[in-house]
Amino acid sequence: MQTTASATTTLIAPYGGRLVDLMVPQEELAEAREYASTLPSLQISPRAVCDLEMLASGAFSPVDRFMGEADFRRVTHEMRLADGTLFPMPITLPVAADAGLRVGTDVALRDSMNDLLAIMTIEELYPWDPADFAERVLGTQDAKHPLVNEMSRWGRLNASGPIRMLQMPRHYDFQDLRRTPAEVREVLALTGRQNVVAFQTRNPLHRAHEELTKRATASVDGVLLLHPVVGMTKPGDVDHYTRVRTYKALAENHYDPDRIVLSLLPLAMRMAGPREALWHAIIRRNHGANHFIVGRDHAGPGKDSTGKPFYGPYDAQQVVKEHEDEIGVRMVPFSEMLYLPDEDRYEEADNIPEGTRTAAISGTQVREEFLAKGRLLPAWFTRPETAEILAEAYPPRHREGLCIWLTGLSGSGKSTTAAVLSVLLLEAGRQVTELDGDVVRTHLSKGLGFSREDRDTNILRIGFVASEIVRHGGTVMCAAVSPYRGTRDAVRAMMDEDQFIEVFVDTPLSVCEQRDVKGMYAKARRGEIKEFTGISDPYETPLNPEITLNTVDCSPEENARRIMAELAERGFVRWDPGTNGK
Repeated sequence: MQTTASATTTLIAPYGGRLVDLMVPQEELAEAREYASTLPSLQISPRAVCDLEMLASGAFSPVDRFMGEADFRRVTHEMRLADGTLFPMPITLPVAADAGLRVGTDVALRDSMNDLLAIMTIEELYPWDPADFAERVLGTQDAKHPLVNEMSRWGRLNASGPIRMLQMPRHYDFQDLRRTPAEVREVLALTGRQNVVAFQTRNPLHRAHEELTKRATASVDGVLLLHPVVGMTKPGDVDHYTRVRTYKALAENHYDPDRIVLSLLPLAMRMAGPREALWHAIIRRNHGANHFIVGRDHAGPGKDSTGKPFYGPYDAQQVVKEHEDEIGVRMVPFSEMLYLPDEDRYEEADNIPEGTRTAAISGTQVREEFLAKGRLLPAWFTRPETAEILAEAYPPRHREGLCIWLTGLSGSGKSTTAAVLSVLLLEAGRQVTELDGDVVRTHLSKGLGFSREDRDTNILRIGFVASEIVRHGGTVMCAAVSPYRGTRDAVRAMMDEDQFIEVFVDTPLSVCEQRDVKGMYAKARRGEIKEFTGISDPYETPLNPEITLNTVDCSPEENARRIMAELAERGFVRWDPGTNGK
């Protein structure tokens, strides 16, 4: 690991030379609230709430509002604001064209609980292209990327204008660790050290991370800013409540108290790889850091639809390195740290002689070989406090939440297979909730039609209910046509990907028509039913389903048992086909 202390800058000077302060003065607050009650309201998304808090605190300085068109276009294309200032991430407020907003008027911004947060004067409403945004900012239009998927549901106009904050978003958890950039800089200044090494994390910290951060801090005789993201991260990540408990245990018991500052960052990540890494560095500059640790595949969302990583492993390090002088932050590469069991210590992989015995545990092994099987992680890999907290939060795989999503044409055999599978799951000790597409339409989605928008709404509602069941450790089985690939991917993104099992019931259209006792296909062919999947509306075949079923040559029972065998292989059920029937 190589760093340099030569590029230190004044600790309290934020990037851009200032901090924004959008808060309405206390003496004007009552009048402003009264005025806001007369305005039309815009209920903004959780992502926009995170962005609003970061804007108001100065974390995105010099950006102090959702971007206008000139800033948005140049940031998207060149990673610079209209005035030339380096800023790699568009910060926007997408709104629907029918939201009723008009330039020159004020709107009250509210969160999902309808709490009033701010008043925005709309100075600009301009169109944006999700495909162009995805290609230029994320480098992909693959719907497997969580933000690409999410953007498909955003409004097609961006709203911009000055903001007057009436109150910051409310947080009831870990309040002693929630600090504005100015407050973080004040705490860092009290350490008396000129150099600050920031560490971005959205995962639990293990011994390798601990060793790396300690070495980086010592190499510049500085202090560590342990700065975990507690806003929106990658779907399926360890929840921030669990993670922060582990960070607190580590900071209190295994770091020099004079060498660490733990503070939480309410950031909504984009999982944008290289651009995001540079953005993270600028955000930490605003919090007082002048060194920033950049990991392998920093802020990467994993693999695309073809199974390849979205970004190269060192692309992020290269981008931050190229711009470190301009932003005043030195890039510290996150070197691979391996455990040397014969010496009971960690060392950088590049410094280990060939043939030396090493040990490591991958993230997949953490989940599959330890947490999923109820085994504590070894002390050489993670601190006992961390191991115990993770074990409490993550029960063995057979007690974890699970979603089985059966998709296919109407009449393909989804519901019949699901009925058999439900009995087998009960036999194996899994209580199961069934969400059948037709039944849901009668209750949860009553009143929806069959337009593409209404179909997406129906599937997203099913997905939301399913994700809540999974989050609370339940088993849910969803049998729905769910014709659109992007919408199914959106449901997958609502939960840990390992807990979502997509089952493609692959039945030819001709067979589905033969099975159609209600005559729906015949009506569709006569034009009596519009937008009927398989006839007048497309069915988008899954690209990489966990299971594909053949219902022509295999019975529903055979297919249900095949699903059970796959679930048993993944550890979700304790089921032996040799003793649980043929």
